[in-house]
Amino acid sequence: MEHYKHILLATDFSDCSTEIANKAKQMAIANNAQLSIVHVVDNLPITDATYGPIIPYDGDLSVQLMDVAKERLAKISSEMDIAENRQWLELGSPKFEIVRIADENDVDLIVVGSHGRHGFALLLGSTANGVLHHAHCDVLAVRIKDD
Repeated sequence: MEHYKHILLATDFSDCSTEIANKAKQMAIANNAQLSIVHVVDNLPITDATYGPIIPYDGDLSVQLMDVAKERLAKISSEMDIAENRQWLELGSPKFEIVRIADENDVDLIVVGSHGRHGFALLLGSTANGVLHHAHCDVLAVRIKDD
């Protein structure tokens, strides 16, 4: 098995993101690989019965979310010593944007957190599951222990 050369950490800034980031960094060190990071601000519609089934996010809300995410991404990247040219902040569907970034940047391993949900939560889908089924490279789903 070849060593990984470019590892992409997909972070959602959750409480468990540090654990996932540490796993990605360990993998990068063990493989002498380049480590990159991506965060995707989900462009989910807001549902309100008063106005119909779907109301798209207001532009100002997206800008605010992106501004906050940019600061958090910069902080994590600084702590992990990830260069600015290996940081991506995107707006859209996390599973598709993560895979797109991986494809466009010759990533050979994506590291993402997974809650391991069952039943109804599984039917709703998860980012980790979506990345796993759409990625053209290996995916490491780091198990997150739900409380």
